[in-house]
Amino acid sequence: MFIVILFIFLGITAGYVLRTRIKSKTAGTTVAKWSSRLTTWLIWLLLFMLGIEVGGNEQIISALPTLGVEALVLSVFATLGSCMLAWGLWRKC
Repeated sequence: MFIVILFIFLGITAGYVLRTRIKSKTAGTTVAKWSSRLTTWLIWLLLFMLGIEVGGNEQIISALPTLGVEALVLSVFATLGSCMLAWGLWRKC
């Protein structure tokens, strides 16, 4: 857990340093484009690694049908509850 917190603060520090070091407008857009693309690729890499981790865990794979049904029930009732409350507010106002 300490390593995760350390990396969060390292990212915050790197962002602050890069933000304050860039003075010209064109350099700022170049760094923003570069960091945006890097962030996108890192998110894809993290999702891929998460898929490998989940796929390699037999307990999760064997419980997938149960987890899917639970997720479906939760999402349906959350959506219905939101719709009912929105409808109630619409009728009241």
